[in-house]
Amino acid sequence: MPLENYFQSLQPNGFDISVRHEIISEILKFCCRFDPLLSYLAVNYLDRFLSSQGMLQPKPWIPSLLAISCISLAAKMMKAEVSLVDFQGDGGFIFDPQTIERMEILILGALKWRMRSITPFSFISYYMSLFQLQDPSLWQSLKARATEIIIKSQNDIKLLEFKPSIIAASALLYAAHELLPLQYPFFRKAIFCSSYANKENLLQCYNAMQDIVMDGYVSVFDQASSSITPVSVLKQQFSSSEYGETDGTTPTTTIRSAEMRDVKRRKIINYCDNLTIQVNFSDSTMLRKARFQS
Repeated sequence: MPLENYFQSLQPNGFDISVRHEIISEILKFCCRFDPLLSYLAVNYLDRFLSSQGMLQPKPWIPSLLAISCISLAAKMMKAEVSLVDFQGDGGFIFDPQTIERMEILILGALKWRMRSITPFSFISYYMSLFQLQDPSLWQSLKARATEIIIKSQNDIKLLEFKPSIIAASALLYAAHELLPLQYPFFRKAIFCSSYANKENLLQCYNAMQDIVMDGYVSVFDQASSSITPVSVLKQQFSSSEYGETDGTTPTTTIRSAEMRDVKRRKIINYCDNLTIQVNFSDSTMLRKARFQS
């Protein structure tokens, strides 16, 4: 894990966090066709390096060099065949092998050559064994969804303060709540009884992860709305021009965007709640809605 003060050092809307997002975006874009562990390891090395060294000189090529070097180190640890030429073939910066190697050595020194990172994936199989699932297809679906949530959540700084075991448990519980709501109470009880799960930390991590996933749903909702109802775009432009807000960066616009985002989140949550009720009645099953409460 990164050093303890790393989470506090990443201020929202600050330079460091924006550069971190840029580097992680490059890592995820390249690693999407490989094992999820590759991108997770690369980002893990990045966070541990930045927590030890801080952000390097603000050069335009630094993010790309850090991204490719972290990917290279992760690939070597996994013994994965990764062509770094492909990574540099999208019109960006081109680095010779010697430059990449020097950055790798710098990262290795900051990490004190401790490359065998413990990740949430190390705990997935253990937690899933507690669920006692008999159907292999359900097992695979639950594991795949939990993996997707873990990868998506890694970009958010809120999860940096949680241990890998807590992140794995939270992702599996959230996936179970989505895919297997009838069995969710049993899964929750099984994980709470585990020696790896601290209930208080698990609650905090689960709630943070819920916000991250819901933000993703809101983004999809935004895209669908903009493509289906172009009139709303004209309405937004008219509203902005009425108050003289033409650049889209004024505080009023920011407040409106935040309010609209909250409204959309509530709509999505209400839709999911209604859908759950319909499924329960159609199955003639009395199910108390699973909510994650302390």
